[in-house]
Amino acid sequence: MNQLLLFVSVVFILALMAIRFSHKFGIPALLLFFLLGIGASRAGLNFENYDFMEQYASFALFIIMFYGGYGTKLEMGMPVLKPAVTLSSLGVVITAVVTGLFVHYVLKFPMIESMLFGSVVGSTDYASVSSVLQSKNLNLKYRSAPLLELESGSNDPTAYTMTMIFLSILLGSDLSIPVLVAKQIGFALVIGFVMTRVFFFITEHVNFRKEGLFTIYIFAMALGTYSLTGVLDGNGYLAVYLFGIIVGNQEYMGKREVVFFFDGLTEIMQISLFFLIGFLSDLSVLVHWLPMGIAVTLFMIFVARPAAVFGIMAFFESTVKQKAVLCWAGLRGAAAIAFAIMVINSGAPLVGDLFHIVFAVCIASSLIQGSLLPWVVKKMDMLDPNDTVLKTFNYYQDRSDVGFLETHVYNEDLVGTPVKDLNLTFDFIVAKLVRDGKTIVPRGDTVLEKGDVVVIGGKSHFDEVGGNLEEFTIRKNHPWRGKRIMDIPFKPTELILIVQRDQNILVPSGETILCAGDTVIFTDNEDEFYDEEEDEEKVKPSEKEAK
Repeated sequence: MNQLLLFVSVVFILALMAIRFSHKFGIPALLLFFLLGIGASRAGLNFENYDFMEQYASFALFIIMFYGGYGTKLEMGMPVLKPAVTLSSLGVVITAVVTGLFVHYVLKFPMIESMLFGSVVGSTDYASVSSVLQSKNLNLKYRSAPLLELESGSNDPTAYTMTMIFLSILLGSDLSIPVLVAKQIGFALVIGFVMTRVFFFITEHVNFRKEGLFTIYIFAMALGTYSLTGVLDGNGYLAVYLFGIIVGNQEYMGKREVVFFFDGLTEIMQISLFFLIGFLSDLSVLVHWLPMGIAVTLFMIFVARPAAVFGIMAFFESTVKQKAVLCWAGLRGAAAIAFAIMVINSGAPLVGDLFHIVFAVCIASSLIQGSLLPWVVKKMDMLDPNDTVLKTFNYYQDRSDVGFLETHVYNEDLVGTPVKDLNLTFDFIVAKLVRDGKTIVPRGDTVLEKGDVVVIGGKSHFDEVGGNLEEFTIRKNHPWRGKRIMDIPFKPTELILIVQRDQNILVPSGETILCAGDTVIFTDNEDEFYDEEEDEEKVKPSEKEAK
């Protein structure tokens, strides 16, 4: 047991070093995790448990899918939601079918197996895409970065459903395809939505925050969403992704701790999953199928993916350069290999070694597309220098002691005022201006215009004793809804500081009535509560004695 733990420790340390190496030399980190696993298998360590690998890959994808949805900011993604959803559904179908036809007519595989192969590799990989974008700070023009992340975060369910369809056909199942599709999508949408309602109902009536159990609670709810959908033959990945999006775009007590926990857990899942995939492979077999993997990858880069992107984006406002970058950013990764393992464990009759062919495709995709993506972005002049995808303002607020406030320029006295003339008495800085939907990097001579959104940054207050400020939304069934603040039975240590309603900030008074949809900034300083009246009572006897 101790030897196994030592091995795991060494693997994670090497993986962390690989991440640093990746950032320095531009090689995708996930490719290095693959290579670590291959190296371990060549060192004489044997691992051939496909059953365990299928279960572990499913669990890892559940974590990655949930947190991918949880970290998606709908406010940033709404302008590109329609093309992203279309690419993640119809785009996957086009890519899978075109790739399947290539495998059948050029590589001479049977038609159904070819379509199964196309379905397995049909989706782009969220972990791979976001890793390259963030490690290279590639903020793309025309909101292409959120489009790519939304697409790659939500297209695995489509690929999974197509894989199940062609796998059922290959196994000779008499299952109705329309029924399969309806169950996969229908149960996923219904359960994903219902579980969010259950989540918020329990959140509003049970205080997990005090006991530090909120992170465990949200993990259990996400796991329940995924597993319940699977039990009903629905698409668990779609359900948990939907659950993550809805829950992640609401404010509630304990959210900050969830971010810290899942940041680390997701990183562990990605490292271990890609390592184990490499560990499971046989290098000699991988080398044998590598030419085919490279051929499929090149076909997908230059034919299948462009057929989907150019065909779909023709119906949305986009440029040729943007389409070219979207095509190149279609990296393949862990989901494809997980689906391949699932197919192998099903016992389906296959002509080729699906696992090693798909593994070869993922390695080639990561090496070619991942390594050259920064060059392609610059060559296409798609890099936006006025913003960053590396760390959004939401990222900093969720993970650090940096805080941001937003206000609008409506006061005529401020219109025409240069940023340098703003009277910021305290240690604040104008961090960002948004004008007509476009981000402006503020300089000293930048002049404010009416309607500008001004984002002010500074150090957030952190209560070392434990009484941090909390933010949550008043929902329709919340017990405070419709009540005046003065009528709410607060403890002496509790206080509502700010109420946000319809993008307006209200400084609350006792007469303020809380409404559904209000965002409430709330504090509870019970651990450091100082009762001034009680202290005066203690002082009075001594004062009398002194007199």
